[in-house]
Amino acid sequence: MSWGIELWDQYDTIASHTQKGIDFCERFTHFLKDRCAIELKYASELKKLVKNYQPKKKEEEEYQQYSWAVKFWEVLKELHDLAGQHEVIAENTQGQVIKDVQILIGEMKQQRRKDLQDGAKVQDTLKDSLAKLDKSRKNYEKAFKMAEKATDDYRKADADINLSRAEVEKTRNQMMIKNNQCDESKNEYAAQLQQTNQHQRDHYTQQMPAVFQQMQSMEENRINKIKSMVRQVADIERSVIPIINTCIDGMVKASDGISAEEDSKAVIDKFKSGFPIPEDIPFEDLSNASVIDTSNANGTPKNSLDSRKGTVSDKKRNKKDKKGGGGLFGIFSSSKATINKIIGLLGEESKEDFSDLPPNQQRKALNKKIEEFKKEIARETAEREGMLKMKDVYVNNPALGDPNALEKKIEENALKIDSLQAEMRKFQGYLANMDGKPSPAGQRRSSLSDDSISQSSTNMEMSQTSIPGQPQIVPNEPEVYTAIDDEDGDHVGEFDHPEGDFDEEGYPVIGTCRALYPYEAGNEGSVAMGEGEEMFVLEQDQGDGWTRVRKHDNSEGFVPTSYIQCHFYDQDEV
Repeated sequence: MSWGIELWDQYDTIASHTQKGIDFCERFTHFLKDRCAIELKYASELKKLVKNYQPKKKEEEEYQQYSWAVKFWEVLKELHDLAGQHEVIAENTQGQVIKDVQILIGEMKQQRRKDLQDGAKVQDTLKDSLAKLDKSRKNYEKAFKMAEKATDDYRKADADINLSRAEVEKTRNQMMIKNNQCDESKNEYAAQLQQTNQHQRDHYTQQMPAVFQQMQSMEENRINKIKSMVRQVADIERSVIPIINTCIDGMVKASDGISAEEDSKAVIDKFKSGFPIPEDIPFEDLSNASVIDTSNANGTPKNSLDSRKGTVSDKKRNKKDKKGGGGLFGIFSSSKATINKIIGLLGEESKEDFSDLPPNQQRKALNKKIEEFKKEIARETAEREGMLKMKDVYVNNPALGDPNALEKKIEENALKIDSLQAEMRKFQGYLANMDGKPSPAGQRRSSLSDDSISQSSTNMEMSQTSIPGQPQIVPNEPEVYTAIDDEDGDHVGEFDHPEGDFDEEGYPVIGTCRALYPYEAGNEGSVAMGEGEEMFVLEQDQGDGWTRVRKHDNSEGFVPTSYIQCHFYDQDEV
């Protein structure tokens, strides 16, 4: 369908229609801008919501132990990512679609202006031709009337006998002139009519259809561009739907990760004091004036149930009972006080061995401190290995650097590792003393770790730091392991062991291991092993890279942890 053929007489209507198309493009641009503003505002409000409900610094450590709080924070993170996708929609719409619409509007305005100018020129040409035709027609009409009048005058003169021959001849000549002028005007009118008809045919069959075709192409291009842009807007939103779905899946996964059982266990781990339940209140025999006190038989801390002095008629005691500070209600008040004490002590600075905390909380704090030392030792060890490798590179290729420049750093690193290991052994000693067991990190391990560090260093003398409360390393002296008293209170005995022997009673078998690589014992207290050899594990790696094992020939010693694959029995119990 062609506008030039079907709408040949609707030039003004087409001009108005194309202007409406441009107006729609501008309106579409405003729509997209408002849409982007809404998306950005929605994203901003979501991020503001996430920020307002983020945990405060003082709450992070308190609530990160509970799954409901941790998973809620994960939901907030997913919501923050979801808000970012709405920003992506706005940014892509602004950077792609709105920009293309503005370019389209500019091109359409320019093209429409050119088409209207071409159409105006074609119409002006036809108007000029019609004006000339009208002028020539009017000239012809005037000349024709004058010729008719001249002819009538001649006929009258020729019939009038009163006129002379000269006057008749003059009238005749005038008639001839007017007839000639009429013929010339007629010929001009006919020529102009033919020319105007040709212009009119060209106008309606060639020139104006060409203008209409340009305007039709411009309008169809606008419609196709609008179609493409609407699809592009949809594609932009569709492109972020997988990410939005991923965020929603993350929220669902977070909800699945909430466990009431685990949270209840976390509450127990956090607030359990480790004290035994108070025993029965003793009967006060007033006749004998004696009190049977069994409150501390099992190590229960003294509280409101401690033995009291005085009689039942004591006014102070009665007042205390009336206020709820004594009697049976003292049990619950003391429990609440104990919990408040735990919370207060966890928020304040504790003693080095955390002995001011309840037993369970003390054990938890010591284990946390030991884990921190292990991580720090692992980090320093990795840094040391990197410096040693760099030193080897410098030794092999001096052009890259001076290997002696790393000596001081390696020495400082070795001292730092020694200090960390000593600190860790100190806290392990606190934990062992608390459990009533010998320290798991004994002198044998410390000598091994010292030997391993001194071997990796280049002719370096290691200084052993003396830590208060820790056993000192005495070279070339036999180690003495003191057995633990059994449950009946009988002392098992003390055994002096020469170098290389270990106390079997103090190190029970906790698992098995298999050697991944062969190892030759080059350090004091270590044992050799072959690839694939099966052994028993007596003591786990305490962070220094060594594990204590027992071979099938009953020989014991330390082997590198990275050379073996362990399986612990407690893993089977889980």
